[in-house]
Amino acid sequence: MAISQELKASLVKKYGGNSNNTGKVEVQIAILSAEIESLTKHIVANKKDQISKRGLFQKVSKRRSLLSYLKNTDIVRYRQILKDLDIRGN
Repeated sequence: MAISQELKASLVKKYGGNSNNTGKVEVQIAILSAEIESLTKHIVANKKDQISKRGLFQKVSKRRSLLSYLKNTDIVRYRQILKDLDIRGN
């Protein structure tokens, strides 16, 4: 499901440096992670909701591609975002 505007704004401010930098890879990954977490809770409660499950898979795929891009361009920022968001058991 959708995340609140306040949460999205706080993620943009935290990972983007200011409130207008929404295109930074870390911001996009953080927003996708929050949406993935929200959708996961929804799918646990609504097991037969196949449309939301498809949306979850799309968001996971998008986050995976952004993480791959970040890993190839700047490994330090990649490791930092993994640690901050607690992704991949780090």
